[in-house]
Amino acid sequence: MRSMYKFGLSVLLALGSVAAWAEYAFNFPEPVTPIARETLHMHNLVMVVILVLFFLVFGLLIYSFRVHRKDAGYKAASYTGPTNRKQWLWVLSPFALLAFLDYVVIGIPAYHAVVMYEDTKTDAELVVKVTGSQWLWQYEFPAEGVSFTSRMATPRDQIDNGAAKGEHYLLEVDNPLVLPVGKKVRFITTSNDVIHSWWVPAFGVKRDAVPGFLREFWATVEKTGTYRGQCSELCGKEHGFMPVVVHVVSDEEFAKWLASKKAPAAAVVPTAALAPVAQLALAKAQ
Repeated sequence: MRSMYKFGLSVLLALGSVAAWAEYAFNFPEPVTPIARETLHMHNLVMVVILVLFFLVFGLLIYSFRVHRKDAGYKAASYTGPTNRKQWLWVLSPFALLAFLDYVVIGIPAYHAVVMYEDTKTDAELVVKVTGSQWLWQYEFPAEGVSFTSRMATPRDQIDNGAAKGEHYLLEVDNPLVLPVGKKVRFITTSNDVIHSWWVPAFGVKRDAVPGFLREFWATVEKTGTYRGQCSELCGKEHGFMPVVVHVVSDEEFAKWLASKKAPAAAVVPTAALAPVAQLALAKAQ
């Protein structure tokens, strides 16, 4: 008994420590896209319905246990099914209530959220192709002719516990994706090898990148800032080292970044014009 007391006390102390509660939150990340707000709204609506049903049913159970007990003179009913209108009403009303909650109170908003999430092409102002690989992301702006890779930038010393963990441990990259604020961006996902999943919680979007398929989603980020996510589909031994970092900036900053990513045309040398040795070196580098 004493050992159980010590164990319980140690658990309470661990849970009560500042370190254990540092990253704890009672709600979703702050939504910064219409989809994220709709998702949060649906979550809160479902939670309200569930809690109301829970307390209603729990209250009826407590009332029945307290009032309809044997020592108060009540006897167990002898019937095996409803036999009159009142009993049929008590039997059917919960089904009717659940059907109303499912198809009207929850169903209509859920249908609206799904339709909005799948509307990728209407008024899209920018297209970004996201390709997952083991274990990095490749981003491409097809219309702008820009393509680059994004790899985790957390030093190996931190991963191997040789140095203190950074502020954004395992959630930092060498080349973050940059997007303009307030613009509808159409994302197209695919993969080079296995199934990956591009996920940014604050955007409220998560879509699998499947080899051989092109899958779509969209996001309109309404607030500038840096948003972080990661691959959420088990994709191999380095699955935990595929972070997603998105910088959302103004239109002017985005235009400057996009221009800096475009290679000057004069610097592009055709492969056929290179010497054979240079061609071999270029092939190995690619």
